[in-house]
Amino acid sequence: MQSATSLADPRPTVADFHRVNRGGGLFSESISQWLGAVFALVAQRLGLRPTALTITNLVLGLATSVTVVALAGPVAAGDVPAWVVGLLALVGWQVAYSLDCADGQLARVTGQGSAAGARVDVLCDVAAQIALVAALAATAVAQEPATPTWLVATFAGTWMVNLVTSVMQAGPNAASMVTSTSLPVRLVKLVRDYGAVVFVAALVLAVAPALVLWVMVAFTIVNGGFLLASIAFSARASLR
Repeated sequence: MQSATSLADPRPTVADFHRVNRGGGLFSESISQWLGAVFALVAQRLGLRPTALTITNLVLGLATSVTVVALAGPVAAGDVPAWVVGLLALVGWQVAYSLDCADGQLARVTGQGSAAGARVDVLCDVAAQIALVAALAATAVAQEPATPTWLVATFAGTWMVNLVTSVMQAGPNAASMVTSTSLPVRLVKLVRDYGAVVFVAALVLAVAPALVLWVMVAFTIVNGGFLLASIAFSARASLR
């Protein structure tokens, strides 16, 4: 079944695509979702299906992360400038994420959404984020060979908390611990905004790759703390 937008206007605008975005946080809504709307518009004009954008997101995300992994050693040795890798990561990860935003917008506006497409989207998100985690971990280990194995493992495990909770938020039983949409609250929530997170990660890769280890520590604490808070919040609600 087609959406109201596609029925009313066979030539939707960038604003039409952005209007149906699913948020993601202050950074994502202000930058990634708008860029995604542009990609969705181009895809619609070319007659592409949403899954084409999903797969492109996966390929670009994987290629960027694999390149960061491959250059982690040369950057640590001083053979490759850190800013080159950081710029590559910034562009690659941000464009890939914007394509991830675009596939859903295209599906909703053109009425091409499907359960199979939604599954592909989530699976590609998992694959892309595993690769991103590997890229950050490889950089940390290259910069500091004594990086604890348990930290890498905990960082990798807790990183997926955002993705899991985002998927859970899409269901009929979704609930938010903090419902306020005030600017201070939204600024705090930037620590869980994927667009903002990969921007910060790429920035650190560019200007201070030795600090990637501490980025891992910070996000392990944030994501681990959010997981525990979510468990407590949901358990309390289930006991009422």
